[in-house]
Amino acid sequence: VILNLIRIAGDYVSEEVWYRVIQIVINRDDVQGYAAKTVFEALQAPACHENMVKVGGYILGEFGNLIAGDPRSSPLVQFQLLHSKYHLCSPNTRGLLLSTYIKFINLFPEIKSSIQEVLGSDNNLRNPDVELQQRCIEYLQLSTVTSSDVLATVLEEMPPFPERESSILAKLKKKKPAVPEGTEVKEKEVRIIPQAQINNLESVAPPPPVIQASGSVDLLGLDSVPSGPAPSSGGMNFLVDMFGDQPATATNGGELFGSNVGLTAGAEDSYKKFICKHNGVLFENDLLQIGIKSEYRQNLARVGVFFGNKTTFQLTNFASDLVLPGTLSSALSVQPKPVELTVDGGAQVQQLFNIECTSEFSDAPLLNITFTYSGKPQKLSLKLPVMINKFLEAAEMNSEAFFTRWKALSQPNQECQKIFKAQYPQETEQVKQKILGFGLSILQGIDPNPDNFVSSAILHTRNQQVGCLVRLEPNKQMQMYRLTIRSTKPSISLALGNLLESQF
Repeated sequence: VILNLIRIAGDYVSEEVWYRVIQIVINRDDVQGYAAKTVFEALQAPACHENMVKVGGYILGEFGNLIAGDPRSSPLVQFQLLHSKYHLCSPNTRGLLLSTYIKFINLFPEIKSSIQEVLGSDNNLRNPDVELQQRCIEYLQLSTVTSSDVLATVLEEMPPFPERESSILAKLKKKKPAVPEGTEVKEKEVRIIPQAQINNLESVAPPPPVIQASGSVDLLGLDSVPSGPAPSSGGMNFLVDMFGDQPATATNGGELFGSNVGLTAGAEDSYKKFICKHNGVLFENDLLQIGIKSEYRQNLARVGVFFGNKTTFQLTNFASDLVLPGTLSSALSVQPKPVELTVDGGAQVQQLFNIECTSEFSDAPLLNITFTYSGKPQKLSLKLPVMINKFLEAAEMNSEAFFTRWKALSQPNQECQKIFKAQYPQETEQVKQKILGFGLSILQGIDPNPDNFVSSAILHTRNQQVGCLVRLEPNKQMQMYRLTIRSTKPSISLALGNLLESQF
């Protein structure tokens, strides 16, 4: 709605409005692909308001990769579209577009030469505006002399904004009409429904653990389920009727990632955001920002944890300990490097973890951080985002090889299947990016239904390599998914299924 407002009535939209758009898009993963697609379409108008150019430049610079898979919005097309507006904009907007161009070099190395040609043009290097001239020189040098790793670190995706009251809402509240004296104001009573009652509203009868139906076409040649009496109808029977005749095990999403007891508030949500990405901000408050930068190669990993002191005072007695709960101590081999005991005000320290995956796992390592600030002890307990899917290597195969392996993994204990409600918009490009970020390939021409996604990968551990086959079937009418994962080890299928389910 706000993007349409900027497109139609840009002259009447204040700076606070498009700032708020950026804040919403940065903070919500589920709208980033939609926002990138919307601003790209809006920028194609011959007469485009400058505020829309600002929003488009910012959003495409951060999330243009989410729509780059479509040839109509390829990296070069995005760059050419933005640059066609460059000469019509004010110096401030041109500066923002130059920042977008350097971010494009990080996102899309294949168009680096085209962008460097623009940055190095006489119009920019000899621009009478000192700010634009300086930006062009610095960005050109940054793209020329730095390695891809350094460039990726400098141009890392913007972290989420801290939650605060919208400046627009604050203004509206100030304009709230005054209530005459002596007038009684009655607040509308809010009815609070107990949690048990909410659960009863959602499902009248508890669903059976295994649901079975009949009468659908098996597109991938899945082995049929042995015939037997149908279970009594329950709250989830309609799911199987919609997708086909495969058994679906009901899962409790709250237990997918183990116990959250003792974790710092927000730690679980931050952990899940790293399932399909390697780098980003894991935690942030008024005192400390904790960032993650990691790289994986087969069964080996190197994870860097960056601790940034946001205050002007020292953080003393600083310590960071990694705990491997339960069987995780035998599944992962970790060699941590010590961290500095003192973090100066405004400074950042790094701790490296060299990790080897020896066998499959489903739990997460716990990162316990303690320090003293202004004489008061502080403690944080977070999940280090090291998941089993990080050790996947995408595999390519043709249709014949896929079906041969799929049918060979036909035993019930070799398959994990989940049917669940979509948590995010079912945008094709966004789903593709998540599958690729998860570590899987996207195999074309395998499934007769073009809306379905078929993938394969190899899980690397020290002891063995395990092949994994995945099929994701969206039902956009019902806003549902059916996810099927097959591998030779049931524990691997289940662990990957739990992680993937949380992303869609």
